[in-house]
Amino acid sequence: MASSPLTLPPRPSPSMELSSAIRVLPCPSSPPTSHLSFSSSISTFPLKSQFEPLRFLPPSISIRAVSVAGEQSGPPQQTLTLTTTPANSPQRLLKELAERKKVTSPKKKIPPRRFILKPPLDDAKLTQRFLNSPQLSLKSFPLLSSCLPPSRLNNADRTWIEEYLLEAKQALGYPLEPSEKLEDDNPAKQFDTLLYLAFQHPFGEGERTKARHIRNGHSRLWFLGQYVIELAFSEFFLQKYPRESPGPMRERVYALTGKHVMPKWIKAASLQNLVFPYDEMDKMIRKEREPPVKSVFWALFGAIYLCFGMPEVYRVLFEAFGMDPEDENCQPKLRRQLEDVDYVSVEFEGRQLGWQEVAAYRPPEDALFAHPRLFRACVPPGMHRFRGNIWDFDCRPKVMEALGYPLQMTDRIPEITEARNIELGLGLQLCFLHPSKHKFEHPRFCFERLEYVGQKIQDLVMAERLLMKHLDAPGRWLQEKHRRLMMNKFCGRYLREKHLHSFIIYNEAVQDKYEHNRRLRNPTSTAVQQAIHGLSYCVYGKPDVRRLMFEVFDFEQILPKPL
Repeated sequence: MASSPLTLPPRPSPSMELSSAIRVLPCPSSPPTSHLSFSSSISTFPLKSQFEPLRFLPPSISIRAVSVAGEQSGPPQQTLTLTTTPANSPQRLLKELAERKKVTSPKKKIPPRRFILKPPLDDAKLTQRFLNSPQLSLKSFPLLSSCLPPSRLNNADRTWIEEYLLEAKQALGYPLEPSEKLEDDNPAKQFDTLLYLAFQHPFGEGERTKARHIRNGHSRLWFLGQYVIELAFSEFFLQKYPRESPGPMRERVYALTGKHVMPKWIKAASLQNLVFPYDEMDKMIRKEREPPVKSVFWALFGAIYLCFGMPEVYRVLFEAFGMDPEDENCQPKLRRQLEDVDYVSVEFEGRQLGWQEVAAYRPPEDALFAHPRLFRACVPPGMHRFRGNIWDFDCRPKVMEALGYPLQMTDRIPEITEARNIELGLGLQLCFLHPSKHKFEHPRFCFERLEYVGQKIQDLVMAERLLMKHLDAPGRWLQEKHRRLMMNKFCGRYLREKHLHSFIIYNEAVQDKYEHNRRLRNPTSTAVQQAIHGLSYCVYGKPDVRRLMFEVFDFEQILPKPL
C-alpha cells in the first residue's frame, strides 16, 4: 500500500515535531495484514499537498501509535492503544475540545478569604462617640435629630458651606443669613446642615462625599424625602380633583416626579452646578445624570420637611421648581370615565383648589377632624344615606372595638364629639365598601381614595419610625427594611389576624368568588387596611396612625401574641 504525506491538526505545542509509526495489529480471526507506516511533521503553517482519498478502517481494528520526541528531551517512547473514530465524530471533537481547554485555560486556584477583624471600641470611647454625636443634641425634635450627621462637620464641609450654600439658599428662596443664629427651639436652626447634606450625593468623585457621616446623612435624607413628596402630592390631588379616582392621580404624580423629569426641575431652579460641579448636565448620558439628580431631589425635600413642614414643601415644588399640574405632559391617559352624579363638599363645588390654598389651609379651632378638608375630599357627603343600615348596626361596633375607636377627645362642645363619632362610623363603612358594590353607579362610594392617602401616610410614618429607631443605619439599609415591613401581603395579613376581613362589603355576584379565592381576597384586605389608616389620618391625625400601625396591627411584629 502506498503511503502519502499527511498533515495532522495542530497540537498544543506547535513547535514540537513528532514522528509517528503506526502499525495495524492483526486480528485473531483474520489473516495477518501488511504493516502501515508513515511519517509526518507538524508545522505552524498549512502545507498544500495532494491527497489520495483515504478509507478509514473499521472501528474494531486497533492501531498502535508510537510517538517519539524529536528535538526535546523527555520521557521514553509511549505506546498507546487507540480506537479509530471518524474525523468528524462528536466523541472526537469533544475530546479535542476538552484537551484544548485543559491547555489554554487552566483552572486558577481561588485565594482563601481573609477576614479582617477590627477590635471593638471600649466603653469609654463608645460613650464619648455617642455624646459628641449631633443626633443626640435635640431632645424636642427627635426626628430632626435622627437625620443630623452622626459626627460633627469638619473643615472640608465648612469650606463647601461657605462657598456654595448661599447659592443654594438663594435658588430655593430662603434668607441668606446663617440658620445657626436662630433660637434653639426653632427646627430651622439646623437647616444649613441639612441643606449641605442634601447636595452631597455619593456619585461624585471627591473624597469629601465618601466620608461616613456625609454618606449616611445624605442617604437618610433621601430615604425620608421620597415619602414626603408622595404624601404631599396625594393630599394635593385628592383636594384638587374631588371626583377623580386614584389611578389618574398616580399618573400625574409620576409625570411630575419621575426620575426622567427631575433634571428638568433641577435646571429650572438653577441648581445643576451644585449637583454636578465638574460636568455639564445636558451633555451627560442619562444613566449618569438621573441617579445623582434623584438622590439630591429627594434629600432636599427631606431637609425642607424636617425644618419647615409640609407647607414649605408645596412652595418649593410649585414655586422654586415651577411644577405645573395643568401641563400637557402631566395629564393622565384617556380612559372611560364613570358618570359621577353624587354631590361633593361645598368647598370643592364649582372650582379647583390651587397649591397656595392647600399649603396655607389651617383647620378652624372647633373642627371635627385633624384634616377636615382632606376628609371631605375622601368621604362623599352622600355617605349619610348608609347611616342606620344593617352594617352600621351589626358590624360597625365590632370594628370600632377592634380598632380602639372612638378615641377620648376633650371637646369644648359635646355635640362636636357626637358628630365626629358619627362621621367616623360612616368613614369606617366606606373603608370596608368594596368597589364591586356601588362603584359603577356611584364611583366615589368605595375605599379607593382613602386607600390612596392611607398608603402614603403609612409609608411616611414607618420611615420616621425607622429613622428614629436606627440612628446609625444608612438610607439603603433603611429602604430595604421599610420595603420588607410594608409589603402589601403583610398589610392584608395584619387585617386578617384581627378577623376584620369578614366585614368587607362585596356585591352579591362576587361574594362567593372573593371569599373562596385567596388571590382575589388578599389584595382587597390590603386595600381595606390601608384605607383604615387613611381615615385615621384624616380624623385624628398622624399620632393615631402610629397607634394603629404599632399598637393595633403590630407592623414590626414585636408585641406578644395572644394564646
